[in-house]
Amino acid sequence: MQQTLRTRAVTAVVAAVIVAGAATVAFAQGPGGHWRRGGFGPGRGALPFARALDLSEAQREQMRTVMDRYRDQMTLAGKRLREAHEAQRAAVDTVPVNEALIRSTVQTLATAQTDMALLRARIHSDVWALLTPEQQEKSTQLKAEREARIKERVQQREQRRQQRQQRQPQQQQQPRQPLQPQQG
Repeated sequence: MQQTLRTRAVTAVVAAVIVAGAATVAFAQGPGGHWRRGGFGPGRGALPFARALDLSEAQREQMRTVMDRYRDQMTLAGKRLREAHEAQRAAVDTVPVNEALIRSTVQTLATAQTDMALLRARIHSDVWALLTPEQQEKSTQLKAEREARIKERVQQREQRRQQRQQRQPQQQQQPRQPLQPQQG
């Protein structure tokens, strides 16, 4: 019973950190921009990998300690990143264009993104150090598999986009038949 509660607590803590990280990454992605996938584990989050890596109870406890140590910093960095992104977006929407404001808010956003990246790197390093060499190897393998799936989805999306573009000129060349009133 106590083991189940402890496992749930670890899962909840890891999930909370992942959600906080996902939110900051979502805000870090600019409007219509692309971002490099990453996270604090050798993949994009600890939870899916934690199950696959078969962490010991001691490792789970150590991971909880790492997450607790960085929780407040993650919350603060996420808030700064979100606010910086919102300020940058508002500056871009300002009419007339205020170049100084845009430059200032972009610089603030870049600083917030850098702070978040450094924090995520520290967490990644601390979590990585908790893994055995076998778990590190497995984690690297899982990351490579995940990246291959992502690459495949991106290629499929690009193929669908190209197919749509090829169909559009064909549809424009065919004249549309006017609708005939129904007789009834």
